[in-house]
Amino acid sequence: MQRNHALVIAVIIFIVAASIYLSLQQQPADKANDQPDGQHNGAKAREGMPMAAHAGVVGNYSTSDFDPSVYLTTWNFNDLPPKEREKYYKETPLPDGTLIREYWFSAQDKKIEVAPGVFYDAWVYNGQAPGPTVRATDGDTIRIYFKNDGSKPHTIHFHGLHPAGMDGSFPDQFVNPGENFTYEFKAEPAGLHLYHCHSTPLKDHIAHGLYGAYIVDPKGSRAPAHELVMVLNSFDTNFDEENEIYAANTKAFYYMNNPIKVKKGELVRIYAVNIVEFDQINSLHIHGNFFNEYRTGTMPEPNAYTDIIELGQGERSVLELRFNETGLFMFHAHQTEFTEKGWMGAFDVQDAELPGQIENLSSQEVEE
Repeated sequence: MQRNHALVIAVIIFIVAASIYLSLQQQPADKANDQPDGQHNGAKAREGMPMAAHAGVVGNYSTSDFDPSVYLTTWNFNDLPPKEREKYYKETPLPDGTLIREYWFSAQDKKIEVAPGVFYDAWVYNGQAPGPTVRATDGDTIRIYFKNDGSKPHTIHFHGLHPAGMDGSFPDQFVNPGENFTYEFKAEPAGLHLYHCHSTPLKDHIAHGLYGAYIVDPKGSRAPAHELVMVLNSFDTNFDEENEIYAANTKAFYYMNNPIKVKKGELVRIYAVNIVEFDQINSLHIHGNFFNEYRTGTMPEPNAYTDIIELGQGERSVLELRFNETGLFMFHAHQTEFTEKGWMGAFDVQDAELPGQIENLSSQEVEE
């Protein structure tokens, strides 16, 4: 009899415990997803943000040292006033019509904000991730004075053509903390490339933020366009080799809160570089439109006319399109996980002239 009573009591306890567990699992989504103010939350949208079928952020970015909207149209430090720009970039004409383009780069350890209130212990070039965009014309000479102000050995490895001694990949080419090195090579071939640290362990140096875009324009003019640089990146905020944040130009959902303004009918040229670590494939999809894709940007004819591209790490493409309708058009990765963790934005296509819009031409046209 006592054994039967004990069995009945055990069954009742199990039923009560199961009921409590199920009730907790079925609580409303907004309650279950509550997080402290300023923390990243993929299930809510920031107040005032245009909502999509995916996700959003809670809170505001508290730092302003890196502006993804400015980065879109920045290369060779063209966002800086002339006197300030001279500290980081200088160009000198040569008799053959090419230029020597000199850059001053440094590596540092820095906390960067990758979602509202979410900070990441990054390693960066010139205080930002992605690093400054390097741009030249085919045949120019690139000279980079690099100083390592960080706590680890670092390098700058450029994709493209260069001498073996400028590769920055072998241990004897690592630049130790406090040391300097000067990289010099011809800018070639014409196309869209990238640079990144090649110190070991390589995955750590890329994951921490040491990378940037490298554009080599072809000789001769090409069609003027509204040009945009997008470096597709990610951040493993708890260092378990799984990414918690994905983005275009570092800040999660930034272009949802700050849509990229373009004009109806104008040529838009996107320089898309994928540098995501810990995931084999990334992608870029633009809603309601198709674009010409020039893989690596090295050939004059497009490789595809499509609305989505897939990119492995280090792969890049130049995309050209014209928006024929006004309104908001979303763009994002077509891996839902990436999208819900920050890699999404929108184009705001407008009819009227955009006040204060920068004319974005190829580097050769700007110089002429």
